[in-house]
Amino acid sequence: MPSEGKGNRSLEVTDPGIVMSGFETAIYEKTEPGVAYVTLNRPQALNAFSVRMRDELFEILTAIKQDDEVRVAVFKGAGDKAFCAGADLKEFLTAPSAIKARKIRAVRDLWRLFLSIPQPLIAALHGYVLGSGIEIALFCDLRIASEDAIFGLPEVGLGILPGAGGTQTLPRILGMAGALDMLLTGRRLDGQEALQMGLVNRIVPRNDLLPTVDGIAQKIASFDPVVIRNAKQAVIKGMDMTLAQGLDLEWRLAEQTKPRKR
Repeated sequence: MPSEGKGNRSLEVTDPGIVMSGFETAIYEKTEPGVAYVTLNRPQALNAFSVRMRDELFEILTAIKQDDEVRVAVFKGAGDKAFCAGADLKEFLTAPSAIKARKIRAVRDLWRLFLSIPQPLIAALHGYVLGSGIEIALFCDLRIASEDAIFGLPEVGLGILPGAGGTQTLPRILGMAGALDMLLTGRRLDGQEALQMGLVNRIVPRNDLLPTVDGIAQKIASFDPVVIRNAKQAVIKGMDMTLAQGLDLEWRLAEQTKPRKR
């Protein structure tokens, strides 16, 4: 399993793969058989989400999307204290005007890119999973958390609105009542509460987090990648369709992956 690393500027990608250099806030590693690991790498700042991290994750996700050798990708956080404790407020307070911000987002819309990734994404969550951290996790397909994980969207207490999809992704996972409870009150959930509410798929002891996620990733990677991608597409696209439309989508995708007689 890849190590969490310490601030290397060059992303080492195991063979077969590519080498992407110049990254400071993320580490990208690719292993056999087709598992990619993305590590948020600002442990000194609790992996706070910064402009540079946004840009580097955009490049990494673009590479994953275009790489057929990657069958599943795992997101995790460096250090012992946090997956990601939210946005870097020092940068946020000096952010450009709304007009400039919209132009930047139009060029590098990380969140829409997350939605377009055909491969399954797994979030390995520990420690603080707040603000942008929980929003990244919500864009992943599976969320596995350690017992020490703390989840929350503290934006309203700071006088701001979640800006990375939290108001849209959270209710799709928790339902309206659970989402509004967290969004309007700033309520934080521990691991067991997150499991009970359906925010995460599994809770494991801290020392078991990465081995558990690694095992899940390798199992997914062992299956036919076309079947896995089609299954993800059927569920996600079907959620925005009527039942009849969803059944038609499932039928069409099933036809694409039907075993052929020899």
